Amino acid sequence: YLKLFKNIPLTFFIFIRYKNLLLIALTQILVHYGFLKALNLPTALSDLNFFILSLATLFIAAAGYIINDIQDVAIDRINKPNKTFIPAPFSQNSAFNYYLVLNISGVGLGFLLSYRMGFGNFATLFVLISALLYVYANFLKRVLLLGNLIVSVIVASAIGIVMVFDTIPVLQGNEQQLVNPLSVLKDYAVFALMLNFLREIIKDIEDANGDYAAGIQSLPILLGLERTAKLSAYIAVIYIFTVLGYIYVYLQANVWISAYLVIAIVIPLVFFCIKARYAEKHKHYSFLSKLLKFIMLLGILSLGVLTLTLKF
Repeated sequence: YLKLFKNIPLTFFIFIRYKNLLLIALTQILVHYGFLKALNLPTALSDLNFFILSLATLFIAAAGYIINDIQDVAIDRINKPNKTFIPAPFSQNSAFNYYLVLNISGVGLGFLLSYRMGFGNFATLFVLISALLYVYANFLKRVLLLGNLIVSVIVASAIGIVMVFDTIPVLQGNEQQLVNPLSVLKDYAVFALMLNFLREIIKDIEDANGDYAAGIQSLPILLGLERTAKLSAYIAVIYIFTVLGYIYVYLQANVWISAYLVIAIVIPLVFFCIKARYAEKHKHYSFLSKLLKFIMLLGILSLGVLTLTLKF
């Protein structure tokens, strides 16, 4: 293992999507330290155990990116002819070795954490996420919309797994204190799923040529690129009204978080709708994908804003 990671080139960090991994780490830090701990709620994870949990999550996610790129080599040659996601000096064989090491390490850390906390059955969560990523890369991505949904569920699990390890062990006797915070985190996980599902549709538009050549039946191949982009705009409209409804029902008394969500989520989604409605070139779809990732970042940061409003 040490030989494999000795003298790793900088391209390795691009290979494992370090920006996405940083977003996952930020999400988990905000859930644990920026929300649960900051509000002085009962939590089960010590600093060391949280570090192990986060590291396990990042290792498994990085392994998932690698196995997906290995399976997508032929597709990427069509979609991104000037860019390869198995960069030099890596070969497919060496990339698969990194996948194995990261995956085994991530699941192993998950087992270590579970047994340190006395909840050995929790280890199955890491096995399940790892297996889903592998099955997605090899099979599920070819199934219309199911692959998009699976990836979105896995993204949301970055929040869910912190909820499981941080609150379930201390839930008994603290139900009254934790019921509302858990409801808030569940809503954040659902929103992360929704936004990522929309982004997966846009990414399918970007990758339509390669997917068509590979025989993958994605939504853009079924409906056409421009129709799918317009459909994504209609989905975003539903999201906008969902967020506004959530603000009206649950947050109207909290002026600051309501204002933040309107400025950081609703207005950018309106902008997304306008751009998606008239998107017709690859650069347009690429912009939409980046915009959704930015909205996801702003959405996660809103958890910190919510904490500040509750404390002060």
